[in-house]
Amino acid sequence: MKPYSESCDQNRAPIQAVLEAVFADRRHVLEIASGTGQHAVYFGQALPHLTWQTSELPVNHAGIQAWLDEAGLPNVLPPLAIDVNDADWPTDSVDAIFNANTVHIVAWPAVERMFAGIGRVLADGGILCMYGPFNYGGRFTSESNARFDVWLKNRDPNSGVRDFEAINQLAEAQGLKLLRDIAMPANNRSLVWQRTPV
Repeated sequence: MKPYSESCDQNRAPIQAVLEAVFADRRHVLEIASGTGQHAVYFGQALPHLTWQTSELPVNHAGIQAWLDEAGLPNVLPPLAIDVNDADWPTDSVDAIFNANTVHIVAWPAVERMFAGIGRVLADGGILCMYGPFNYGGRFTSESNARFDVWLKNRDPNSGVRDFEAINQLAEAQGLKLLRDIAMPANNRSLVWQRTPV
């Protein structure tokens, strides 16, 4: 049975519009934390010029593979076993990375290690696109995000909506320069960085 996330269906079209622009000249995308696999199938079909590499913890691979098998897309690849905490990721250099709704789920040290991993595998000139809710100046951008933060912390005190400034600092430490900060539906953002030669 395929896993299903309603939010993936709700946010996929607005995210696609962003990816069509920022990944227009990309070739090989690594999706960090592919979740159910719904995004990979949708974006892989919409952006056939991309080779879309899924990745997840092994426990979620079967669900992703179910979506991939049904879609039968030649440009969407079976999931790699990637834990953002690992010091080595089983992938070659890529020219684009996509990640949605992860940094507020995992603990902050895992966010730091994820950006270290991004720094290892994203090629010079590569593009990182990250989607999710973010705070600005230490403040929530909406009441719904504030309520979401309470829900997250009740579930795991180490999680929570992250400050854009802290995330951008991690990106800059890996040679990433912010290109775009795009308002998205439901009080989310799409953040787009480009890797500059170190």
